[in-house]
Amino acid sequence: MRYGMPIVKTLRQHKILLDTHVWLWYSSETKTFSQAFQNAIEFNRDRHSMLISPLSIWEIGMLSEKGRIRLGMDPLDWVIQSLEATRFRVLPISPKIAIESARLPGHSHGDPVDRILIATAHEENAVLVTCDEKILSYSLDKYLSAHNPLARS
Repeated sequence: MRYGMPIVKTLRQHKILLDTHVWLWYSSETKTFSQAFQNAIEFNRDRHSMLISPLSIWEIGMLSEKGRIRLGMDPLDWVIQSLEATRFRVLPISPKIAIESARLPGHSHGDPVDRILIATAHEENAVLVTCDEKILSYSLDKYLSAHNPLARS
């Protein structure tokens, strides 16, 4: 079953949608990413091909309010500063993405943020960069292209 997602040979050739945790790690410089991912960011940033979902912004606000992350500033200020510094682009959630997130083939994951990210990556023909094992496993069915930014390959 093939859904027309990009075959990822060189990550930098594709639009990239960051999962929330990857965006947090990248902006706070708390993880050492693979060279392929670092190259992709440098290549795509000026092409406005580094993408963020509005639900990642919402998730950062929720995680901050619950005390699960510490940003060192108000979450809105953090988001604004991060987006300005990285030049990542926030995508809208279209009606098609919203509905498709409820119709993911063969996907029983209940996390609505992950479902929106998957549907967004599929609709945008983008690679979802994540360390979420459920999403990485789901990508093996070819509805989604995903990349683990910590994997050394």
